[in-house]
This record gives sequence, C-alpha cells and structure tokens, in this order.
Amino acid sequence: MGIKHQKFMTEAMKEAEKSLNNGGIPIGAVLVKNGEIIGRGHNKRIQLGSSIFHAEMDCLENAGRMKSLDYQNCIIYTTLSPCAMCSGAIILYKIPMVVMGENENFKGQEQYLKDNGVKLLNLNLDSCKKILGTFIESNLKLWNEDIGI
Repeated sequence: MGIKHQKFMTEAMKEAEKSLNNGGIPIGAVLVKNGEIIGRGHNKRIQLGSSIFHAEMDCLENAGRMKSLDYQNCIIYTTLSPCAMCSGAIILYKIPMVVMGENENFKGQEQYLKDNGVKLLNLNLDSCKKILGTFIESNLKLWNEDIGI
C-alpha cells in the first residue's frame, strides 16, 4: 500500500472510530482532491435517526457543494466497500476512484462501480475488518438495518 493511501485511510479509520465512540456503526470516509482532504464523514444513521447518512454520504455532504468537474479530480477513501446508495452517488458525481479498506464484512456494488468507469482499490486491511466485524457480532440487527436487510 502506498504511503498516500495509508495516510488517507488512516483518516477514514479515525472517522469510523468517531462513529463507534458516539454509538454508531464504525464506517468512515474521506474525500481527497489534489492530495488534500476536502470532506470527511462517518456513518451517522443511528446518531441522527437517518436513513441515508452512511459514511460516504456524510463525507460528500461535508465536502459541500462543488462543480461537477471538481469531483472528477477526487478520490474517495472508505473503510468499507460502498453500498448501492453510496455507489450511486459516486457514479453521479463521477468520482473516478474508490479506495476501500475492506470488502469481507460487506461487498457493495463493486461491479456497478467498475461498469461505470470507477477504479477500485481494496487495501484489504485487518484494522478495517476488525472494527466493523466486532461491531456486527454484537449488533447484528442494527447492521442488517444499515445494509437494507
């Protein structure tokens, strides 16, 4: 794993830990443009009673409004493979690359992303697998709600 990927995934993990420490599902994301973090977020479905605040959605919301061309110079780092909703937003804004921490706890819409020209890099990190896997073991009902089961 490259040093830049490690740096940004570490920031996404900080977001996942923030969610967990606030009673939420431990998934985090950061949006990077030209080597700088311009948005960060974490899963806030439980904390906000929200149906849509997954980590990637919160991250995009916190990045604020941008021109469509700006998104094309971004990479989104997320601790988990993106679900259908988050993948749709990535495709809508034409974010060209997703770097994920893992896809063992949940494999999202990776083929859909690829079919729409998005590059994927799975770092396959034990730290990402462990934080979410431990949460799922203790909170299966909440997890199933989060992924739409």
